[in-house]
Amino acid sequence: MTITSRQNPLVARFRDAAHGDGGAVILLDGAHLVADAIAAGVTIELAAVTPAARERTDVRPLLAALVDAGATVATVAQPVMDAISPVRSASGIAALALRPASSADRVYAGARSLVAIAIDVQDPGNIGAIVRVAEAAGGTGVVAAAGSANPFGWKALRGSMGSGLRLPMAAGIDAGAAVADARTRGCRIVATAPRGGTPVFDVDLKGPIAVLIGGEGPGLPASLVDAADERITIPMQAPVESLNAAVTAALILYEARRQRAASSHETHENRRNTRKQND
Repeated sequence: MTITSRQNPLVARFRDAAHGDGGAVILLDGAHLVADAIAAGVTIELAAVTPAARERTDVRPLLAALVDAGATVATVAQPVMDAISPVRSASGIAALALRPASSADRVYAGARSLVAIAIDVQDPGNIGAIVRVAEAAGGTGVVAAAGSANPFGWKALRGSMGSGLRLPMAAGIDAGAAVADARTRGCRIVATAPRGGTPVFDVDLKGPIAVLIGGEGPGLPASLVDAADERITIPMQAPVESLNAAVTAALILYEARRQRAASSHETHENRRNTRKQND
């Protein structure tokens, strides 16, 4: 049976999730996100798919996997999908899933934590991009603190291209509490500053660190910058004065990745040379 009425209760459930009123339920829009959620072991409760999408080669295996996992799969007419999907051009499949569990223990896992703490980053697209680059650079997690956008919102999840379903995240935390928690877990606090900080390429980022990324426009509060263990600046050619929050995060996290890779290679070479000398 195909649902044809926009008044169906299913539509309200999807709209509530899109508006952030779904509690622990998140909205996944598009085959890519649904596939990433299945691969990440996220519990999907309900999926809606149009008759046309059912015939697509990228959607058919997803539907089989959803049924095997016990999810309810509803076929909806295109006008209903247009009402369900928050994007301008509905993709043909959307789903409601349980939000992945967030835990600070997972965010700071490992001996060399590499955590991005977004503070007052209000654009969901920027939050999603920060999450995506954090996973790509080998980060251990992301914290969305103070007035930052919800990293589990549909816009942020789309911006993360699935990284938000895999990378440990925490949200809804006061900025001061987020920084204090990072300190108690052995992280050096690195605050980004547009001017006056140590150039990013001259800062030791090999140990456990938490990088503070400020919001669009005002950046980080001065109190957090002053209290940081290190203030870091990305060199910029005049007259450019600042960079996008996600770009800033990318440059710093990848510099940390570069330094850590070089350190690991150096350690490996030293061990190999030591073995040769002992032989």
